[in-house]
Amino acid sequence: MIPKQQSQTEFIILMASLMSIVALSIDAILPALDAIGISIGITEFTDKRLLITMIFLGLGFGQLIFGPLSDSIGRKPVIYIGFTLFVLASFLCVIATSLEMMIVGRILQGIGLSAPRTISIAMVRDSFSGDYMAKIMSFIVAIFIIIPVVAPALGKLMLDTFGWRSIFNSQLIFGAIIMIWLWKRQPETLNPKHKIKLSKTLFISGFKEFMKFKTAIAFTLISGFITGSFMVYLSVADQIFQIQYGMVEEFPYLFAALAISVGFATFLNGKFVLKYGMYKLVFAFMISFTAIPVLYLIIFFGQPNPNVYILLTFFGLQFFSIGFLFGNLRSLAMQPLGHIAGIGAAINGFVSTIMAVPIATYIGGFVTNTAYPLFIGFLICGCCSLLILWILGRNTKQVALKTT
Repeated sequence: MIPKQQSQTEFIILMASLMSIVALSIDAILPALDAIGISIGITEFTDKRLLITMIFLGLGFGQLIFGPLSDSIGRKPVIYIGFTLFVLASFLCVIATSLEMMIVGRILQGIGLSAPRTISIAMVRDSFSGDYMAKIMSFIVAIFIIIPVVAPALGKLMLDTFGWRSIFNSQLIFGAIIMIWLWKRQPETLNPKHKIKLSKTLFISGFKEFMKFKTAIAFTLISGFITGSFMVYLSVADQIFQIQYGMVEEFPYLFAALAISVGFATFLNGKFVLKYGMYKLVFAFMISFTAIPVLYLIIFFGQPNPNVYILLTFFGLQFFSIGFLFGNLRSLAMQPLGHIAGIGAAINGFVSTIMAVPIATYIGGFVTNTAYPLFIGFLICGCCSLLILWILGRNTKQVALKTT
């Protein structure tokens, strides 16, 4: 549980802040993609999209390093190591003169940021379990979502005032403040009896342990599909609103409005999860997540984009469902993994992210003149997720019948 000298509220805000460094690094540069492209000599939209998707690639692989390492040397030291790498990678992005140099910087940024992103989840699992863990995760995500709300507007302000490089510098300042807060106020959460000796086989043994739990596997795969569908939106949002609708100045505010939809849902989830349980909420909102794109695809089949307010309504409903899924899916996957929380969070994050990157890259390539392909992607990801839920439920019933 949370140490006496630290309140639960402070713990929630600190964990949300650690996750927020990732969101700031992704969302703040969205309004600056054109300016960055001009500066480093890229004009193709698909190349600009790499500046978003490549940081996720780094996030995925970095977790395989930092998650197992945190089970051996502790949570806090690993976060410090990751942030140091993030600082160096950010400087590389600032001085980048080519697409290749910027991509390397973004991948390294992702690897560095995988430490606070993954370890914050492990620290939550160190301190809580069950539906209460899902409640805490919901409140963390509800606070964390403030960053996606303000980041594009903040990025646009800094772009217009100081240039695109100032966006990367502001991320470093924000991250440094969080690191000092972590150092001064957050005790180590890894129970000494759960420490695993650092060895070459640490990850392999952890992976074998992870594979023993069907629920961890199932909800990790579902997280991959949901994260992938949301990553498509992140990578093409500026294409849809700024190019297809011509709403360049309004884009940060539209992005913020949709982020609020996710945040409101996660806040409500924190209220409802103890009453209804994680699994029921996941099942209900997976159906909602899948049904909304069906309605959109039927209504606007063969037509151009609808009025922007109609599109925002459908996006808002879609992301409201996602808000009930993110925290619960991660909590359900982590529930049986308390004894290997670091490795468990790493595998969960790696698999879901590595699934998400090709999903976003492939589906995003079809979003050129209309948002229609994005909703096809939502539908496909929703159907695959429901299929996994059905298989999991069927296997669980079969096990129950055999034991009675």
